[in-house]
This record gives sequence, structure tokens and C-alpha cells, in this order.
Amino acid sequence: MVFVLLLGACTAPESPPSAAVVIDSARAAHGASVLDRAVVTLDFRGDAYRLRQDGGDFHYRRASTDSLGRSVTEGLTNDGRYRVVEGDTVSLSASERAAVETTVNSVAYFALLPAPLGDPAVQPTYSGRDTIDGVPYHRVKVTFQQEDGGPDWEDVFVYWFRVDTYDMDYLAYAYGQGPEEEAGTRFREAYNVRRRGGVRVADYHNYTADSLTADQLARYPDLLESGALERVSEIEIDSVQVRPL
Repeated sequence: MVFVLLLGACTAPESPPSAAVVIDSARAAHGASVLDRAVVTLDFRGDAYRLRQDGGDFHYRRASTDSLGRSVTEGLTNDGRYRVVEGDTVSLSASERAAVETTVNSVAYFALLPAPLGDPAVQPTYSGRDTIDGVPYHRVKVTFQQEDGGPDWEDVFVYWFRVDTYDMDYLAYAYGQGPEEEAGTRFREAYNVRRRGGVRVADYHNYTADSLTADQLARYPDLLESGALERVSEIEIDSVQVRPL
């Protein structure tokens, strides 16, 4: 009996999984393989989005109506950014091209998560385990390389993936981390989870805590459970359809 107890005491603690393994498992659980070659259509805040991915080629576009009542289509592809107003392609300044990328790409990024975490610019770090509402989660921090990291490459994200299913039920991020940008943080809690064409889709309650900084994102779950967060919006995507190519 003494030998057994000593042997148990000498057993090394379980090593944490690598961030890459957690992300790969989460991407698989959410249907990322379907999204590799598919067209996703959805409505977000009155605008219609079409997100097409074909291996390394992509075409994301948004159809909307401007303040003058004109139909506007904005998009980005591997080759650049564009805007079409009432059927005519208009020239864009550098700042307008950046605005198109930010507007369209941000919706695409959040709608397709965690699939975009497979991009080469992603730099993940396994940062521990948390228990949220009685459920254990892996916590993974993500930063980005400047090359291919987009205009917001300095943003910081933290994702919580369920230990048993690898569902992404929570995420937090710090934006405006570049010089001369207005900084802030957000925390999102998934709800209305459903499957569309083999892909997990969710809406999110969107919270903030003004006092938190980029290096404090891991505190968000405790603040949620203590009721200390301010809900700032609902992130709802409607009429989601996924069509494999």
C-alpha cells in the first residue's frame, strides 16, 4: 500500500495540450473543413453578406444601401478591395480601401470563427483552463504576425473552447492596440447556437468592462459570473446558408 501511494505521488502531472492542437480540434468541431470550399450567405444589421472561399482564394462582399438610397456593393478578394455604386465601380483612396477591408473582413472573421484561426499569421498560446458556469474550458490567447495579419494585426484575442466538445462558447478581444488608435476590449458569449450545412453558427451577447486592458482579458469570465459586465450590443447573424462548392 505504501509503495502504491509513493508511486502515485511520483506520477508527473498531466501536460497541458498545445494551442495548435486545441485550435485544430475546435476548427474540426465547428466545420472548418466545409468552409474551405464553400459560399456562406448571411444578413447582419440589414446588410447582405456573401463569403466565398475556395482553398486559398477568397471573395467577401457586402451589399447595402447608402444614405442617398443607392445600392452599394463593397468587397475584398486576394487581388484587392472595391466598391460598386449603382452598378459603377468607383475609385477608392487608401483610407477608403482600408475602411472597406475593416468593415467587410471584420464581419467575415467573426462569423466564420474559429475557422480563420488556421491562417498563417495566427500566433496562438495555450494559457490555461477555466471553469465557466460549471463547464471546463481551454483558454487560448491569439496574437498576429504583422505580415499577412491585416490592418488590425496588433489586436489581441482570447478564446475559450470546451474541454469535452471544443465548442467556442466565449471570446474576448482588445482592439485599437496600434499607435493613435482608440483602444478598448470586448467579451462575447455565444447563444442561439445552430448548425447550417455542417457548420456551427452562433449569435453573441457582446459585453465590455471599461477597466480591462489587453493583458487582462482572462478576467472576463469571472466578471461575467459576478454580474459586473455591461452589455453593449447583440451580435446576431440571420438567414445563414452554407453551400459547398
